[in-house]
Amino acid sequence: MSTSKARGAGIASFVGTSIEWYDFYIYGTASALVFGKLFFPEASPTAGVMASFATFWVGFLARPLGGVVFGHLGDRIGRKGTLITTLLLMGGATTLVGVLPTYASVGMAAPVLLAVLRLVQGIAVGGEWGGAVLIAAEHAGPKRIFYAAFAQQGSPAGSILATGMFALVNLLPDDAFLSYGWRIPFLASAVLLVIGLVIRLRVEESPEFVRMREQREVAKLPVAEVFRTAWPLVLLGIGASGVGIASAYFTNTFILSWATTDLGITKGTMLNVLLVVSVVQFVTQPVGAVLGQRWGAAKFMLAAFTVLIVMTPVTFLLVGTGSAPLATLGLALSIVFGGASYAALAGFLAEVFPARVRYTGISLSYQLCGALIGGTTPLVAQALLTWSGTIWLVVAQYIVIILLTMACVAGLRHRSAVAAKARPVTTAA
Repeated sequence: MSTSKARGAGIASFVGTSIEWYDFYIYGTASALVFGKLFFPEASPTAGVMASFATFWVGFLARPLGGVVFGHLGDRIGRKGTLITTLLLMGGATTLVGVLPTYASVGMAAPVLLAVLRLVQGIAVGGEWGGAVLIAAEHAGPKRIFYAAFAQQGSPAGSILATGMFALVNLLPDDAFLSYGWRIPFLASAVLLVIGLVIRLRVEESPEFVRMREQREVAKLPVAEVFRTAWPLVLLGIGASGVGIASAYFTNTFILSWATTDLGITKGTMLNVLLVVSVVQFVTQPVGAVLGQRWGAAKFMLAAFTVLIVMTPVTFLLVGTGSAPLATLGLALSIVFGGASYAALAGFLAEVFPARVRYTGISLSYQLCGALIGGTTPLVAQALLTWSGTIWLVVAQYIVIILLTMACVAGLRHRSAVAAKARPVTTAA
């Protein structure tokens, strides 16, 4: 393994995923704060938020499609070119949201166009994650758990950028914020897109893919091969990704809406809370990569999830006080353990699938989880809260997701051990 190449691939992976997740997260933030008013103004406030969260979910429904399409391309033609395409798609769609007319201007065409652009975002991020993980992990050889986590750092970094941008534009008067201020974070994506492209164009192709291409081992139809030979891995991978995906949308979308709508915390205050929590995640998450590399990813993740079960009721109790400092403490306690497990997830999944279908396999696992669990998280949580009038059903929802994730990680640990014995580890020269 060349350490300099592994580090360069890891940095490029981090920068690209930071931009992609920034684009994806600003939509979630806008869904909680503004889209209901501007794109569904004829609905009641609660119904408007629900409708806004439904368009939010559209992006998750599209992510498996992106995983299939770009997984196929990544396993057939290479990781690098695929990642450049996904970045262009995401940046273009996000920038267009920033110039989208609202319901007041074009009627029902506005929410329809919003949903279409969210669909494109979902397709792009569906193809992005798997490639970003592999371009880092496959340059790293036996240290893939650690280097794959560079891609995972893009999630808190994107969250910091997204929350910070909305915190800044929220300083505008309400009329200005609703008129043009909310558009600024989306338009800023065009600048980030250029930066990301410059960095990604400099990265070399994955050495494992180059070897497969030279030895004519590239899969002809990766999707079919995955479902024929590795469908149990995909099913377990979906469940194993549950907490890693759902936790962000409990925090950045549902809790943001709950706190500003029901608990009386102002938008600006709650955005500052989430910004602090994102910084905590960014700083502490790499510990999960180090410990996952040292102890074994599955062992570390299971320990982190056990603590997270205990922390979940504490988190919601502290947020439910309506106190910004206590909400910050509660969310930080939760994100330390959820983020640490997320850091180890990427390399863990990459170890399980054979190289010839790895892009497709991990993309399907992660993105199907996004559609089934992640995208439904704020929608189901809001429905449970509205129906019951109590937050405890939402707490139960999160704990069920944690338990499901633990069961699937344990199942994949066994599969991973079997896979490791069945094939040698390939290292870069």
